[in-house]
Parts: sequence; C-alpha cells; structure tokens
Amino acid sequence: MSSNRPAGPAGLAAVLGALAILAIPAAGVAAALTTQVTLLRAVYVAVPTASVLALAAFASYRRARARLERSVRRAGAGIVRTARFLAFAGLYLAVTGALALAFYGVLHLRS
Repeated sequence: MSSNRPAGPAGLAAVLGALAILAIPAAGVAAALTTQVTLLRAVYVAVPTASVLALAAFASYRRARARLERSVRRAGAGIVRTARFLAFAGLYLAVTGALALAFYGVLHLRS
C-alpha cells in the first residue's frame, strides 16, 4: 500500500497548481510579446486552461491527502500542504478570471 515516493499525487498536484497559477500571466506575456495574439483572445484561452489545471490539481491533492491520512508515517505532509495551497490558489485565480470575463461580457452586451 505504501510506496517509496510519498509525494506522487502531491507532487503532481503542486505542479498542476503552479501551472494553473501561471496560465493567466503567461497569456498576458504572450499577448504583450506578439502582435498575432490579442490580450482578450489570450485570456479566452487561459481562463479555461487554468480552470482545468486547477480542478485537476485539486483532485490530485485530495488523492494525496487520502493517502497521507491512511499512512502510519506522516511522510510528505509538507508537500501535501503546499499542493493544497497551490491548488486552491489556482482555483481562486481561475474563478476570478472567469468572473472578469463574465463582467466584460455583460459590459460588452450593454454597450
């Protein structure tokens, strides 16, 4: 039941959470550095990408937390806490980006 790598799902959750956090700023950088991509179109792609990555990070974090709760030794508790923080931060940024796009859509429809 136990493995030699206690940070398996927790490490995956941390990486996915970090990617979810970086998705929207990376879209802004891509829009700033190229003339082919506008900021609005970049955000249209980045927000759903961040949402999917954050939800995957959250699912992986839950798997890591369940594995940690079943273990006798509490090895990997720090990476599970870090994974939880990154997953929730990515989810927070994805929801904030979705709200910003929804507000922009409402303003665009009203004008």
